Amino acid sequence: MISKFWNTYSDAIIYALVVIGVVLLLLVFTKLLYRWLVKKAAKKHPNEKPTTIRLVKRVLNTLWVILGLAALSFLFISEDKYAVATKNFELIVYVGFVLVFTIIGASMVETLFSRIIKRTIASDGDPTSYKFLRYLSVFGVYFFGAILATLAFPALRGVAQTALGGAGILAVVIGIASQEALANIIGGIFIISFKPFRVGNVIKITDTLVGTVTDITLRHTVIRNYQNKMIVIPNAIINKEKVTNYDLEEKKICQWIEVGISYNSDIDLAKHIMKEECENHPNIFDNRSNQDLKNGVPLVIVRVTNLGDSSVTIRAWAWAWDYASAFVMKCELYERIKKRFDAEGVEIPFPHRTLVFKRDQLNQFTNSQPTD
Repeated sequence: MISKFWNTYSDAIIYALVVIGVVLLLLVFTKLLYRWLVKKAAKKHPNEKPTTIRLVKRVLNTLWVILGLAALSFLFISEDKYAVATKNFELIVYVGFVLVFTIIGASMVETLFSRIIKRTIASDGDPTSYKFLRYLSVFGVYFFGAILATLAFPALRGVAQTALGGAGILAVVIGIASQEALANIIGGIFIISFKPFRVGNVIKITDTLVGTVTDITLRHTVIRNYQNKMIVIPNAIINKEKVTNYDLEEKKICQWIEVGISYNSDIDLAKHIMKEECENHPNIFDNRSNQDLKNGVPLVIVRVTNLGDSSVTIRAWAWAWDYASAFVMKCELYERIKKRFDAEGVEIPFPHRTLVFKRDQLNQFTNSQPTD
């Protein structure tokens, strides 16, 4: 009975054992290779986690198991379908290895740029260009891998071959543009090329959106605002907006302190209070040149800038070292000036309106009021 079973299924059993053995050997080899690479990477880069090596290990292990199952599937199909099964197996092998090498290539590019960015930051350099090139390079590796994988499918081979040519690339670009992705990519390229801002700069895009640039990708720019929220803005939108960069060339900033006082208040007293409070603030920055000091230019200039409907506008020009210091100074000065005005009798008016009635309108209004 056993000999009959063996004579009938011996070839299938041996084939299955060989396939399982090969898969196990590949898994063991991958594990040993992983350990060796981790030790080597730890010696060369002790502070870096082996993320890329770990990812490659998982992908290879998955590929070996899938190939093993695909090889074992030949045991359950008839001989007349071997040709089709062989083509499918070759397809799985091809796509699997394309996937592996694509992931390895993208991971290596990611790791390389990460190291360059760390060195650049450590040397007080600007990592913005490297960060953008990292995303662009990784995208290019995955795009090329997808094209190579597409070549394995006869129905899509023409599309892949065309995409590798100039006309195909143009067609792909037009397709992407229809989804507004190209506008964001071009926007990112413009940001990197013309550098209106860099990673680490404090910028203002709208009156309410102010924060620090933390990343610039192919599609968007990430800004951390002062509420510690991460704001993601498409690059195409940023290129359409007016961007104020508080860190471009010089960080120091001239902060306007504007207050309106009533027409009955003492202008000289109000100017003196504002000048004194500004000069005594710890965040004030002396921006005067040597020539300004010789000419007796004051540390803080205070002038009347407007005669409004209900108030006289007084402005103080107060310099601070950077945007954050200027913002704190502005908030604290408004509070201090308000308290000084209240204590010394300087009135800050609120808008009011004087109504003038004609005599007949006044009589009509008076007669319409209820009487007790």
